[in-house]
Amino acid sequence: MREAEAFAPGHLTGLFQICTMGDDPLYWGARGSGVSITRGVHTLVEVESSNRMCEEIYINDELMIDAYVSETVLSKYKPYLSEPFKITVHHSIDTPITAGFGSSGGGALSLSLALNEVLELGLDPIDAAQIAHIAEIECKTGLGSVFAAVDGGFGVLYEPGAPGIGKSKLLEDTSDLVVIYIYYGQIHTKKALSDQGLVNKINLFGGKYVDELYKELTPERFMYFSRRFTEHIGLATKRINGLFREMDQHNLTFTMANFGEVAFTVQYEEKAEEALRLLTGLGEDPVVCSVDERGTALL
Repeated sequence: MREAEAFAPGHLTGLFQICTMGDDPLYWGARGSGVSITRGVHTLVEVESSNRMCEEIYINDELMIDAYVSETVLSKYKPYLSEPFKITVHHSIDTPITAGFGSSGGGALSLSLALNEVLELGLDPIDAAQIAHIAEIECKTGLGSVFAAVDGGFGVLYEPGAPGIGKSKLLEDTSDLVVIYIYYGQIHTKKALSDQGLVNKINLFGGKYVDELYKELTPERFMYFSRRFTEHIGLATKRINGLFREMDQHNLTFTMANFGEVAFTVQYEEKAEEALRLLTGLGEDPVVCSVDERGTALL
């Protein structure tokens, strides 16, 4: 039996614009801005010879019957195979699922890189990443999360498309930044993106805010425009808005993850310590992360 492992960082998107013009999914995606975090998806792939092609997919040790993004990635590798294999995939996800952390994109990307490695196919890593991007586009689970997970960091995706096609600008030094999030519940991306009224709002405000952040990206400007985006599209729940009001009183801006009932902020260390004290006093259960600068990599 052969095996390979890869890790993809989670990603919190503050604002975005949907870009799905044309027929080529490699050029579909999003313009947006967000931050990759040191929590994410760890994927182990085990391959052994078999008399027929079969696969098993586990997420956090549970055998899945509907892991359609991973199944789609696997289907795109089958034409490369000259013999049947049993392929076992283990995804370990240490962020909330279906909550705006890019876990479907991270799972697809880490799986694609690990498959390329364990099957000894020799694909360029960008080609493997593009397979993951297409799988997520086809499954309608995300638009730019694969691109964001490739390099990690904190930045602006200003031209849409798959890895190798889209273009981004990253903040150079994130060593003194802290990401804090509070998870309340799920929002299904596929369902949200099927609401044309919501899509219209996203594109109306997302595009111009991406342009603003491309001109100058700072944590403060990211939080300001992300919060405005959240307010304009109108998805924030009572719990999210309640937290916003509490933290606004202390000049600590929080915004909402897209898409998830998750409040988060990006702050310098001193302000982050203050935010944690306040959140703990409110009875919240905050999670603290650093900005991931490594991106997706084989382990």
